[in-house]
Amino acid sequence: MPDRMRTCIVAEAGVNHDGSVEQAKRLVDVAVEAGADVVKFQTFDPATLVTRTAATADYQAATGHRSQRELLGSLLLSEPDLVAIQAYCQARQIRFLSTAFDLGSVELLRRLGQTVWKIPSGEITNAPLIEAIGALAQQVILSTGMATLGEIEVALGWLAGTGCPRERVTVLHCNTEYPTPYGDVNLRAMQTIGAAFGVRIGYSDHTPGIEVPIAAVALGATVIEKHFTLDRSLPGPDHKASLEGPELGVMVTAIRNIEEALGEPRKFVTPSERKNRPVVRKGIYAAAPITEGDEFTALNLATKRPEGAIPASEWHRVIGRRARRKYAVDEPIQW
Repeated sequence: MPDRMRTCIVAEAGVNHDGSVEQAKRLVDVAVEAGADVVKFQTFDPATLVTRTAATADYQAATGHRSQRELLGSLLLSEPDLVAIQAYCQARQIRFLSTAFDLGSVELLRRLGQTVWKIPSGEITNAPLIEAIGALAQQVILSTGMATLGEIEVALGWLAGTGCPRERVTVLHCNTEYPTPYGDVNLRAMQTIGAAFGVRIGYSDHTPGIEVPIAAVALGATVIEKHFTLDRSLPGPDHKASLEGPELGVMVTAIRNIEEALGEPRKFVTPSERKNRPVVRKGIYAAAPITEGDEFTALNLATKRPEGAIPASEWHRVIGRRARRKYAVDEPIQW
């Protein structure tokens, strides 16, 4: 899915639909309007994903739910819901993707024809899930929040062992705190991951703004994932750490501008600046009246704009020669 020349921008709707298909469709609309490539949801079975007594994370506790299972139960999308959302994505011409958090959800999404698989940070040590996804031998996006390099290596090994080599994997650097303090982003680790494992790299962002994803593209990210919402004041667990629609659009535009600006790894005079050279570069001019036979010196010559007949780069060739005619002040020196 990732293209080396174009960053794949994944608009992470996640559970910001709050269990409503209509709200999910409005999120799809926002992602389309922002210019994202993919809109991603989450698929899970609360009974399989968490125990009855699993506590909520700090950012989830603000919803008022007493347990993760209770919270997740309010955020479910059924198979018919996913079919409807997938069809809506197709109609709006944006790619549908959903993260599977358990084996049953992998099978459900496989039936829906999903061919790109996102493994979330919390599942990077889940051998059965990773091996089930690897056995499909398709494109994989592996998020690495809370992980060590050793854990990433093990996960890549599980994928390869079941038929999904590293060439089909994009590894995302990530920090799972919502929102992530800028001082904890450690963005250079993304490049370390790429160098260590020879994989495509990307970045899944949970910071409050858009600066870090943009910087990640400049550092080589081929995939950017960012949470978004219809309204940050909505009650679900992820809304407060998400971008609203206009902000998502600004991020997408900025990333596309950065892609264009990155260019290629060679220094050359671009077509747009070529016309500026004779205007802003300097030539050699008479700084005082010069008569025929006078020696050219630093006292009677100066470098000034425009470039003129002899460019300033020829200064040392001109100094010490003698004038073959007279020159008025500011007249360009001729060979």
